[in-house]
This record gives sequence, C-alpha cells and structure tokens, in this order.
Amino acid sequence: MLKLKPAFEAIEPDFGQSFTYQKFDAHKPNKNLVWHYHPEIELVYVNGGNGKRQIGSHVSYYTQGDLILIGSNMPHCGFTDACTGNTSESVVQMKTDFLGSDFFSIPEMRHIRQLFEKAKGGIAFTGNAKKKIGEKIEILEYKSDFQRLLAILNILNELGSTSEFQILNADHLSVETQTKENDRINTIFNFVKENYRDPISLEEMADLTHMTVPSFCRYFKKVTNKTFVQFVNEYRMVHASNLLSENEMSITEICFESGFNNFSHFNKSFKAFTGMSPSEYRNQLKTVMR
Repeated sequence: MLKLKPAFEAIEPDFGQSFTYQKFDAHKPNKNLVWHYHPEIELVYVNGGNGKRQIGSHVSYYTQGDLILIGSNMPHCGFTDACTGNTSESVVQMKTDFLGSDFFSIPEMRHIRQLFEKAKGGIAFTGNAKKKIGEKIEILEYKSDFQRLLAILNILNELGSTSEFQILNADHLSVETQTKENDRINTIFNFVKENYRDPISLEEMADLTHMTVPSFCRYFKKVTNKTFVQFVNEYRMVHASNLLSENEMSITEICFESGFNNFSHFNKSFKAFTGMSPSEYRNQLKTVMR
C-alpha cells in the first residue's frame, strides 16, 4: 500500500452520451473507495448520512449529506460506505469540454466557466444550495438523456451562481502537474491514510520520499499550504469526528483510536479544530440528528 499513487480511473460514457450519470444505494453501493483521479469533473450528491471527505490535501467530515464538485485530475477518495448511513449517492462525471471546446466560452456560460475554475480546488456546497440543488440531482434518474443534459446545465449554472460554498483547497493544489511529474505527494497521502493511528515522524516521511527533513517540510508546505504535522492532525481529527458520531466508543477510546497518545492534547486539539470539546461535539450531533 505504501507505494500506491492515486489510481487513474478511465471513465467512458455509454454510447450516445457525452457524460456519465450513476446513482448508488444500499442495493448498488459505490465500491470505488480508493484514492484515485480522472480528467473528468465530478459532481457528487450524498443524500443524508455522515462521512469523511478527502479531496486533495483537504480532509473534513460532513453531516446530513454532502454536495461537492471536484475539478479535473484532483485526487480524492470515495465518500460513502456501509457505515455512512446515507440514502443514496448520485455521481455525474464530465470532461470540461464535453459539449465542445468553445461551448462554455459563450457569454451565457460565464457562471459555469467560473465554477469550473473554482472546482480546481474542490468545492463543498452548504445550506439551502445543498438541499435545493441536491434534490434536482436526485431526480436526474427519471429524465431522458436530453432532459438530463439540460438539467445538468441548469444545475451547474445554479452552482455557479450561489454564494453557499467552500473551496476546500484554497490554493488549488497543483495536482495535475504532480500526477504527471511527481508521485511523492501521493505516496505521502497514502502513507498517512494507512498509518494515521500510529506515530509518524518527519524523519520517517523524509526517508520514505528520499529527502532530508528540511527539504520534506518545505516541499509539503509548498504543495499543500500547510505543515505535515497540521495535515496529520487534521486527518486524525476528522477520523475522531467520524467515531464520535458513528458509535458509542468512549472519548478516551476514540482519542487513542484516532492516533493521539495523550488525552489532554487530544481535547485541546479537537477544540481548536472544531470550536468545541469532543463531548460537546457529540452532544450537538445527537441534537441535530433527533
């Protein structure tokens, strides 16, 4: 696993279609959970449930479903599994020129053009936009191919017009260049994904990437705009958030299961990350999900 880079996913629309649309549920789960990338822009709506999202160097936890847009060649993991508790997951994938090289250059497409530019960093939509537009994505299932195409354009235009969003990798994480020229960042992400429960030293990461410790630190900060320690702690915090919502493990057990070996440090880090203590976070989740 340590030598894995994000797998390239080849996406081929069905004959007669210029994009792909898939809907997953309990009877047809999405099994593509590995760290992967593809040249297609990907729009994902998770109907309900709670889970973890890792897009580029950004790691966070979503509640009550998710609506995200992922830019071309941005590595990401799957967003749902048997523990997510969602009703369904709808996925639309399309190349940026799926309607022709000049189509999105016309004035009427300016919101979508701007949206595609923002999507290079990955976008999570919130509030009414998530609910309202998510419902429109859900009913794509019942439309004809032509109606579905028109509906997708309408959805993209609405996404490009809303202010209810967060760009997940603010500096857009130059993944396209990295996947072509440098596998180091992908080796690092996979190592953290497999080993976040254990202590991870800078010396270990420097050896893994054949760099000195100072060079590794400079490289990681340049690529992700955050320190390696910050990234690992965020990954652990998101895992802890997930455990706090999903099961009845004690907070002490969650602390150690998430890779922290000091309970006081865990509490302090969690409050800095979420704005509340682990117990307050768990209580708030129980209130929201009643």
